[in-house]
Amino acid sequence: MSVTIYHNPRCSKSRETLALLQSKAVEPNIVEYLKTPLTREQISTLVSQLGFSSVRELMRTKEDAYKELNLKDESSESALVDAMVQNPKLIERPIVVNNNRAAIGRPPVNVLSVL
Repeated sequence: MSVTIYHNPRCSKSRETLALLQSKAVEPNIVEYLKTPLTREQISTLVSQLGFSSVRELMRTKEDAYKELNLKDESSESALVDAMVQNPKLIERPIVVNNNRAAIGRPPVNVLSVL
């Protein structure tokens, strides 16, 4: 099993999700996406793996950058992806991927569905 977690160690839900995985004897590949920003392709793949119909579902709409960039009124999916590439804080976290399936760890138990 090759599990990846897109992780922000400063986020309590992300830390809880990582601890949950480890408690299940899963040692995931940890990607600190704020240090290693995701590409357009990676974001698009995650949206698909999560089963989302819009990239906006992957966005943290309460982040200051979301408001500052006026993303609420943005209708272009491409522009939303660009915003997440340039501002990784806009990406919801944590995300766990296993075998082309993904889940957001809010709450952390959600990720058990992809193990």
